[in-house]
Amino acid sequence: MKLKNDLFLRACKHQPVERTPIWIMRQAGRYLPEYRAVREKSNFLTLCKTPELAAEVTIQPIDIIGVDAAIIFSDILVIPEAMGMKLEIEEGRGPVFDHPIRTEDDAKHLLTISPEKDLKYVMDALALTKRELNGRVPLIGFCGSPWTLLTYMVEGKGSKTFSTIKKFIYHNPKLAHSILHKIADACALYLSAQLEAGANAVQIFDTWGGLLSPDDFKEFSLQYMEMVISKIKRKDQPVIVFSKGAHSSMKQLSKIGADVLGIDWTFDFEKTFKKYGTTVALQGNLDPTILYAPVEKIQVEAKKILDAVGNKTGHIFNLGHGIHPDVSPANAKALVDYVHSASEIIRRNTKSKK
Repeated sequence: MKLKNDLFLRACKHQPVERTPIWIMRQAGRYLPEYRAVREKSNFLTLCKTPELAAEVTIQPIDIIGVDAAIIFSDILVIPEAMGMKLEIEEGRGPVFDHPIRTEDDAKHLLTISPEKDLKYVMDALALTKRELNGRVPLIGFCGSPWTLLTYMVEGKGSKTFSTIKKFIYHNPKLAHSILHKIADACALYLSAQLEAGANAVQIFDTWGGLLSPDDFKEFSLQYMEMVISKIKRKDQPVIVFSKGAHSSMKQLSKIGADVLGIDWTFDFEKTFKKYGTTVALQGNLDPTILYAPVEKIQVEAKKILDAVGNKTGHIFNLGHGIHPDVSPANAKALVDYVHSASEIIRRNTKSKK
């Protein structure tokens, strides 16, 4: 099906665009009253595992705030769950694994997944969303990075110190690498299946990459994302890597085979774009908390990023992390509308001055 709006895909591939495409991480979520209305009728995992509901909330941001890409509604932890770990999402506590991985015996119980069977509900949601989008915008699939998934699998829940996973990799690195290999294979299979089911691009969320020192990042995160990318079965669909906080590893990240690198809001966008923008496309990086500000302030901060790009290609506008649940939808829409209008003017004016 031919896309009516392919700006996002063109930007991923460094192709010319008339204006800057924008989508927002966690754009299908609690900040939208329409999402909350659906969520009131089911728990989080039921929402993820019911294709009709997942498709409905995936499409909501397209209708409500007008973003240029949809991202399938799901969760990164569906992979560990498919590998045999019991997952619960507790209100106020977040994801919980009752029996985290701590020993070799624990790891022996991890299953090899078949995405088409074990995660069929995600594939069904992708196929249904694709049909209902009817070519309006591209659809993004995703997974967590092997390191980020291992972090949850070992900690068993969210953490402030991440001491358990750090002890794990330092005291039993051989086991850590063994599990990371297994997770990487599962991620590659899962992303390949999502592309086969209709995703136009995929993103790898390395949420906890910034926890690691530069050397540990290379050992426990970077090489496994590179492994995942190398094993994805794809045609020309772009792969995005978002490694939050991995400032010291941008050079290495730019060489692992990703088409796009997402950067968080603590990066100097202009400097980063000048240094890496010709090697890979960049995605980001407005501070999510700017959306609490008056619309005028949102526009000022967005313009700084757009001015840094000018009429060059290879940029997808996004936040530097997920949108917060108490942000006003009106402010999110104001950002999208501004990026659409201002980027077109900036590109036209920059081009005319040359």
